[in-house]
Amino acid sequence: MNDDRMIRALLMEAPPSAEVIAEGRRRMYSGVATPSPRRLRWGTASVLAGGLVLAVTAGIVVVDTHQQNPRPVPTFASQPVSAVEVLVRASDNAGRFPELHPKPGQFLVYESLSMNPVEGGTEGGTYYRYLARSKRTVWLPVSGSPVDGVVVEEMLPSRPYPGWPLPAVAKGPLTKTGPEKLVDFDETPEDARTDYAHLSRLPTDTAGMRRYLFKPLDDTRNPYYDAWNQVINLLREAYLPAAQRAALFRAAATIPGVTSIKESTDAAGRKGVAAAMVFKEEGIRKEYIFDPKTYQFLGERSVVVDAAKAKAPVGSVLTSTAQLKVSVADIAPPLN
Repeated sequence: MNDDRMIRALLMEAPPSAEVIAEGRRRMYSGVATPSPRRLRWGTASVLAGGLVLAVTAGIVVVDTHQQNPRPVPTFASQPVSAVEVLVRASDNAGRFPELHPKPGQFLVYESLSMNPVEGGTEGGTYYRYLARSKRTVWLPVSGSPVDGVVVEEMLPSRPYPGWPLPAVAKGPLTKTGPEKLVDFDETPEDARTDYAHLSRLPTDTAGMRRYLFKPLDDTRNPYYDAWNQVINLLREAYLPAAQRAALFRAAATIPGVTSIKESTDAAGRKGVAAAMVFKEEGIRKEYIFDPKTYQFLGERSVVVDAAKAKAPVGSVLTSTAQLKVSVADIAPPLN
């Protein structure tokens, strides 16, 4: 095995730092065994040195053995670390934050800001669009269905949809609702669960997490889009233990089409870096934003890249969120 192939093998488990790569080469040429990839999981952030381009993965087909009729997970093309640097660094740093340890019967509390498009028509036939904004606090049970979840939501001043005037319907009083039930359905499909008890059982290795991202394949869509959407489903109002979080970012880095964005801003105005994918059919780029120093997840946004398809000027931000705080509570507030 030559040195570059060894590096690729290590990246399949955890992207090593430049120092680790150099040490691996020294050991290989001196006949000393290189430490296993698992022991390198929490290495320092990867750095491109001397113009060397490292492949994140080498185009492997993985079969989901958890299904009765296994079908291949789409092949992953090799990608330069420079293209997915944000996710590589987020994975490297996943274990460096204070960890929450919620217990059964408790609630995870998520405080966030969001902005989403609203559209409709008046009785007179006038069509309108605007961007609705809100501050939201959600209590979700550590284990089980979100049917026991509680939400409090406060409306914030709306903003015009890019290229459209702010309609009268968007200028109403700023209401606050809740505490009220988060959802009205009784059951959540197993592959859609995002409670902590479920997420803490997800794979901690890259290949296993990659299978999970592609498990709910929708044959009518681009499977890479579905996998990218599944990534945010595990970050938005969801809490992954550090090992699963690191695996998620490593697996996300293998999705073809993912790139790093040097500058992005979440719904709270916090500046960050982002991992992104362009959804060509929708004319938008979906960005997942991270703190530029710690690489902790901040939020998400969608940015117009095709004015004709998105029906908004290029560069317009159509959706945006900011995860402000995640904490643990023994109880949820009583319903109104």
